[in-house]
Amino acid sequence: MNRNELIKQMAKDAGISNHAARVVVRSILDGVSGALSSEYGKVTMSGFGTFLTCRREAHMGRNPMTGEPIRIAARNVVKFKAGKRLREVV
Repeated sequence: MNRNELIKQMAKDAGISNHAARVVVRSILDGVSGALSSEYGKVTMSGFGTFLTCRREAHMGRNPMTGEPIRIAARNVVKFKAGKRLREVV
């Protein structure tokens, strides 16, 4: 399911226009992104799961085309841990 399919499904389920559903989806995604980029870096949705940010340290990797060792820079990554209800459904 992509974003447009999600918006159409939300509009149908909630009985609202596609435009209103698009605004809601954008607001949710902006809120999650903003919270993850903050100092705390964690968003919990009961039953669905938890998004959290972690620091991945710099490390050495290998170029798959040439086999040469390359340095991979440190960066922040987002992880997701599924909640109980989501695990049961899937």
